[in-house]
Amino acid sequence: SKKQAEKAVHQKKEQSKTKCRKARRRHINLVAEFNHRQRKNIWLETHIWHAKRFHMVKKWGYCLGNSPTEKSYRACYRAMTKHCLLQDLSYYCCLELRGKENELLKQLARICSIDTGLTFQEPCFLSGRFEGSLNLYGADRYPEDMLGPVTFIWKPRDGSENRQLWIWVHPALKQDILRELKAIFQCSEPEEICITEPVTTSIQEEKQVEVVISLGNKRKKEDKEGEKAVPVKKIIGDGTRDPFQSYSWIARTTGITISDRSMEILRYRLIGPLSHSVLTETLKAASVQTV
Repeated sequence: SKKQAEKAVHQKKEQSKTKCRKARRRHINLVAEFNHRQRKNIWLETHIWHAKRFHMVKKWGYCLGNSPTEKSYRACYRAMTKHCLLQDLSYYCCLELRGKENELLKQLARICSIDTGLTFQEPCFLSGRFEGSLNLYGADRYPEDMLGPVTFIWKPRDGSENRQLWIWVHPALKQDILRELKAIFQCSEPEEICITEPVTTSIQEEKQVEVVISLGNKRKKEDKEGEKAVPVKKIIGDGTRDPFQSYSWIARTTGITISDRSMEILRYRLIGPLSHSVLTETLKAASVQTV
């Protein structure tokens, strides 16, 4: 019986290698498989890099690198102390507010307090030169009913009274803070019908898996047909945003809009003495053209 069990395992291994590595690693196959594996937990754009070097955990609807494997500890420490270490914070949720500056400040003052430090209305933050951080509370509830810490940054002024504010929140706090923002600004109606097409329906996912399994096997013609029949779709949204729901709301009285920009904007943190020089070498300032 032991020999039969070993034989069965051996046969399964042989069946799993029905196509060559080149066929399995084709772009259409990989992306379809990766999308299928992201049905429950969304990957960051740096997922593949982290998955090879970190122990991954599934939290808040994402698949995140939790701790480096043994070989990466020294490299991470060396980069942090002598060079530059980059962290992917794209799993943090971004809530975007647009509207008249005085209207935004009037309502935002209700969910924070100057007793805790600098707030949204501080001139250094309003100019857009610096990022601020503070704790948010339920409307007119300070010091009770704390919602949690956030960071924020204003888009620099362009001469108009309309401003844009980005508030970055942890995914575990996102729903409570979004609910409070919609309440104080009275944003109950969707700005427009923003129901995004889901990544794949269950039937499409099954077809993609079938394509992943069946493509290859020395049949290039079928591969090409498979590419046309099953277009690869980019993952939209994140673990905290339902792709079937609207993600932008407007207040009819003030015109203020709240948009959920989670996973639409990448965010990285650079740590180390060479962080500034890495940025200056990587980013080149665009030439400003004046009419």
